Amino acid sequence: MPKPSRIRVTALTTALVLFVLTGCSGGGSENQDLTAQKLDWKACPAPDEAEGGGDSPSPLPGGASWQCATMKAPLDWSKPKGATIGLALIRAKASGAPDRRIGSLVFNFGGPGGSGVTTLPAFGADYAALRTRYDLVSFDPRGVGRSDPVECENDAQLDDYFQQDATPDTSAERTQLMKRTQQFNAACEKNSKTILPHVPTTDAARDMDLMRQVLGDRQLHYFGISYGTELGGVYAHLFPKNVGRAVFDAVVDPTQNPEQSSLGQAKGFQLALDNFAEDCTSKKTPCPIGDTPQDVKDRIAKLLVDLDRKPIPGILPRMLTQTAATNGIAQSLYSKDFWEYLTEGLEEAYDGDGKILMLLSDSMNGRNQNGEYSNITAANIAINCADEKPRYTADYVQQKLPEFRAASPLFGDYLAWGMVSCTDWAVPGAADHPDVSAPGSAPILVVGNTGDPATPYEGAKKMVEALGQGIGVELTYKGQGHGAYDSKNKCVQGAVNGYLLEGTVPRAGTVCT
Repeated sequence: MPKPSRIRVTALTTALVLFVLTGCSGGGSENQDLTAQKLDWKACPAPDEAEGGGDSPSPLPGGASWQCATMKAPLDWSKPKGATIGLALIRAKASGAPDRRIGSLVFNFGGPGGSGVTTLPAFGADYAALRTRYDLVSFDPRGVGRSDPVECENDAQLDDYFQQDATPDTSAERTQLMKRTQQFNAACEKNSKTILPHVPTTDAARDMDLMRQVLGDRQLHYFGISYGTELGGVYAHLFPKNVGRAVFDAVVDPTQNPEQSSLGQAKGFQLALDNFAEDCTSKKTPCPIGDTPQDVKDRIAKLLVDLDRKPIPGILPRMLTQTAATNGIAQSLYSKDFWEYLTEGLEEAYDGDGKILMLLSDSMNGRNQNGEYSNITAANIAINCADEKPRYTADYVQQKLPEFRAASPLFGDYLAWGMVSCTDWAVPGAADHPDVSAPGSAPILVVGNTGDPATPYEGAKKMVEALGQGIGVELTYKGQGHGAYDSKNKCVQGAVNGYLLEGTVPRAGTVCT
């Protein structure tokens, strides 16, 4: 999920939009050998508000049930025998013959800040082939969901926060944006002071190695998506000899600093919008939102300008602002399956009804129909700010706006101003970019999607290079949307399944269409 005012590295959960997700437990603090702990697997409870709410996960096809447990991990990995926190886990046991079981396959769906406990059941049926030989396992990373969640503002305050103008045009608007950002960050420090220093990706990677041992696996078999590829790369750097069969899908460029990442996303979302406009106007039936691709984009741009002057009714009493509309448009570009919602949402917005675009924006922000927010925004900001060393000022962003606008007339301002999210953060950031070099690791299959808006395709090659010679194996999917495996492309799924299930590494440079 994104930072507010910025579409950063995001989870596949953002593409669920209208679906209700699911959940698990948390807590604990004892001084003990944590690798020897036994997990108490039980039926999963309904997810709590921090995980997004909803019902307990439904059984898998065939009746298999989901099980949840809590694993203790050190609050501070520099003091491994000190205070602990509880990390919420979920699993579905392998469906095949016991003698064919490989071990556990651990998923991270991205964010950072996405709840794996709620997301894995939502996609569970898609991984039926992998479950024949693996226990499917996911978790809420530290600071997320039930795993000692970062807490910042309450639901009413978040409604106000997301109604702010995130693309200021005047000095007064810039002052207000910086003031409101500072208020949010101060609330995070006040309400989550204990956990904030302990949510960087390196800590989550150490949690995964503890998880590997507690689950009884000699190596970590792993499926990372979006930010999950960064987490997987950091794990491989820290524990190269412990890497088993690993797949990275929707790949983060580990060589970029936050500014470069935001600029890359501006280009990526602009490409996705171009592809959407081309698709709408290339069909036999007339496109209802424009006659040509440029006409579609021009009308969207005019809508956003109009909304900046005068918002329209959204989900009352909230109004659809320019920022909310931009956020909703971005959300719909995560998957080609949601282009129809974007078309319908734009049609209605042109007639003065902003409900659909606001619903899309709410999904991006982790707001359910009851008005409750998950902690996706708080966790996303906390983890990114703990990871990212640079701190950008309003003056610096103002200087960079021409470059961002050249990359994307629609999303440039939105993504540029999102860089101020960490400016007044209480905890210093760790580095300009993550170190994922992993000499000695087993091969890692790296899958890049040419039409990916949130993690542009070029990042896959950069990840392969950064992992080191002979480690990363690149596979290209010529498709649309965020990620490749969930597209259900047979070539992609065949290559991924072949590696995870049989250990067959596809030829480097394989292209799937």
